[in-house]
Amino acid sequence: MTGAPASAAGGSSRAPGTGAADVSAAGSGAVDPSAAAGPATAAGGSGSPGAADAEAQGAAGKSPRGGKLAAAAVNQASVWNIANLLTMLRLILVPGFVMLMLADGGYDPAWRSFAWAAFAVAMITDLFDGHLARTYNLVTDFGKIADPIADKAIMGAALICLSSLGDLPWWVTIVILGRELGITLMRFLVIRYGVIPASRGGKLKTLTQGVAVGMYILALTGWLATLRWWVMAAAVVLTVVTGLDYVRQAIVLRRQGIAERRAASEETEA
Repeated sequence: MTGAPASAAGGSSRAPGTGAADVSAAGSGAVDPSAAAGPATAAGGSGSPGAADAEAQGAAGKSPRGGKLAAAAVNQASVWNIANLLTMLRLILVPGFVMLMLADGGYDPAWRSFAWAAFAVAMITDLFDGHLARTYNLVTDFGKIADPIADKAIMGAALICLSSLGDLPWWVTIVILGRELGITLMRFLVIRYGVIPASRGGKLKTLTQGVAVGMYILALTGWLATLRWWVMAAAVVLTVVTGLDYVRQAIVLRRQGIAERRAASEETEA
């Protein structure tokens, strides 16, 4: 009685003429031309791997490399999304804002109004690009690096221009920029232990800073000039308080990370 072919039954027996090389090749997903040709010619069809099987096995052998290339292509294409374009717009606005701010000596109300408009656009796009990236899964490595750089660049440019024109004391600029750069550096230092999330206080600080700096960019007089001083004072207080809170979070995160690594190391040794 004639039995079913091994390839159809899924058993361990081999078709006549099939060597050990065929078994190892089929198991690894690669096709040995010399070994595969023998059974296909002798049996003439159903009992041996056909062209479709050989193509499937070849595709299986190449899939890891193809998957990496496809993933790289997707990542490269995802850089050009709306969130990253808004971040790039903020970076482009920085030199334009500086030129508008310092035009005609830096004290012309009309040029200061244009500078305020550029600063306002930068602040608004800062609110939208992060929201779009998180909502529509547009987070990229470029965005993670460029977004904080764009934020610090536009804010730093505004503060330095205001202080150089004598509108804002230099100690205010030093406190705000020192805090921003210090916290950013600290985040990178403790990232091996975890990520420090943005707090509500930090978001309120960013909003207050934007409003205060925007009011200083405009040529305000009277009670509005007094009001902007109080808004800037609130921004400085929030800047210092939230900065100290981030330092506390970083210390706690580092201690927890060290403790977890030590416990994991002890379990491994045990």
